[in-house]
Amino acid sequence: MLMTPQQSYPKLAQTLGIPEIILKREDLHPYGSHKGRSIPYMMEEYIKKGYSNFVISSSGNAALAALKFVQDCNKTNTKITLKIFIGKNIAKNKLSSIQSEILNLKSEILVEQVDNPKQSAFLEAKNNNKVINLRQSTDDLALEGYKTLADELEEIDNLEAIFIPTSSGTTAQALGNLGAQIHIVQTTACHPIAEFFSPYQVREHLSRFHIGSEIERGSKPHPNPPLQGEGKSIAGAIVDKIAHRKEKIIEIIKNSHGSGWIVTDEEIQNAIKLVKETINIDISPNSALSIAGLQKATQNGWTWSGPVACLITGK
Repeated sequence: MLMTPQQSYPKLAQTLGIPEIILKREDLHPYGSHKGRSIPYMMEEYIKKGYSNFVISSSGNAALAALKFVQDCNKTNTKITLKIFIGKNIAKNKLSSIQSEILNLKSEILVEQVDNPKQSAFLEAKNNNKVINLRQSTDDLALEGYKTLADELEEIDNLEAIFIPTSSGTTAQALGNLGAQIHIVQTTACHPIAEFFSPYQVREHLSRFHIGSEIERGSKPHPNPPLQGEGKSIAGAIVDKIAHRKEKIIEIIKNSHGSGWIVTDEEIQNAIKLVKETINIDISPNSALSIAGLQKATQNGWTWSGPVACLITGK
C-alpha cells in the first residue's frame, strides 16, 4: 500500500512536452512532507537504543515531522523531549505551523529562534551525551528512512527519471539505486551540488546506455558557473551550503546519467502557476523545484520515452 499518492497527469505532461509525468505527493504524507519518512525512523532507532531526548535544526519540514512524531509517541507512556532550533529568517507559514502544533504541549517540545540553528543543535548534543542531534546530512540512518519512498517509486513501470528538490542531498542518495536518472534541483541562492553540472546542458538526449562525449560534457564541472550563490530564494528549505554528501551524490547522478539544475525564483513561480492552471493543484515553492527543474531540462533538449517523476516534497 502506498503511503502517498503517485498519480499520472496527462494534461501536465502534454504541456511540458513529455510522454508522462507522475507527481509523488509527499505533501500529503501524514507528517506533512517527505521528511516524515526519515526523521521518525531515525528517532525510532535511537529510542530502541535507550535515547529519549532529541534536538534538531530545521527550516520547517523536518521540525514538523519530528514534533508530530513526538506527539504521537507521548500519547502513550513514552516521554520523548525535543528541542527545535529554527533560524531568524524561517518562512512565516512554517513558523506558524510549528507554533500551532505545540500550543497544547508543556515542556516536551521547545522551540528557539537563533542566528545559527545548525551550530546551536550541534552544541546542544555535544554538551549532553544523552541528547541526539537529528542531522540527516551526516547520519546514514536517514537513508534507511527513505527506503519506503524508494520502494513506492519502484512500483512505477519503466520509470526513466526523477526530479528531486535538494538541500543536503540525503533523499537523492537514498533514491540512487532506482535505476532511473537522478536529477537534483537547487536554487540560485544555494547550489553546492548542482553547480558541479554545467548550467548549459547539452541539447540532445543522454541515454542511460550511452557513455560518449555528450555524457562527459554534461558531467564535468563548469569552469565559470554563471549562477552564483547570493541572496535568498522563495524555496527556503534549500539551505545546506556545505553538502557533506556532495561527492557521493555527484557520483550517483553521473552513474544514473542524470544531472543537476539551478533554478531562479521566477522559474519556481512559473512552475507553481503552471501546475495550478493545468491540474489545479497548489504546490509550495520548495516542491515546485522539481517541476522547474524538469522544465529547464526539457528546454535544454532532454527527452524521455517513458514516465518522469517529480517529488512534491511538502507544503
